[in-house]
Amino acid sequence: MTKSLKELILAAEFAAIIAVLSQFTFPLGLIPLTGQTFAIGLTATFLGKRTGTVSVFIYLLLGLIGLPVFSGMTGGIGVLFGPTGGYLIGFIVQTWLIGSIMEKVGSRYPIVLSANLVGSIAALCCGMLWLMISSGLSLYTAFLSGFLPFIFPEAIKSIAAASIGMFLKKRLSHFRSFRIKE
Repeated sequence: MTKSLKELILAAEFAAIIAVLSQFTFPLGLIPLTGQTFAIGLTATFLGKRTGTVSVFIYLLLGLIGLPVFSGMTGGIGVLFGPTGGYLIGFIVQTWLIGSIMEKVGSRYPIVLSANLVGSIAALCCGMLWLMISSGLSLYTAFLSGFLPFIFPEAIKSIAAASIGMFLKKRLSHFRSFRIKE
């Protein structure tokens, strides 16, 4: 099995994991609290920048073509232009940032945790800005409704994503280096 095929398979598997964890939703005003960002952090921690970002693109493409993979079993291009669209785009930024920081600085736990926190904040900023634009809110109102309530939950999800991602990376390292002799 070639490395690129193995990466695509892992990316597709993690896109499915993101889709499943996205269905864990807790209503919290205009923007729900979901398992998506935990899944994004886990994906980036385990797969890294390149394959993790491909996984998020697969997930977003599945949702954009109408499959109900976004939170609340929603899908379609309308979701991208709704109030949560910025968070979805922010997932790309989040994954890329987490993977980039890990590639450049290393993958010791404090670094991975910091990378997950930075990535989560970046995704929240993207979401908050899009919420402001799409809903016609002031920056202050968008901050109060689309950023501030999510800081503590995102910190918890970042800790969990970094911890579980590092654990899986150590325990499943043989899957990442598996080769079939031809």
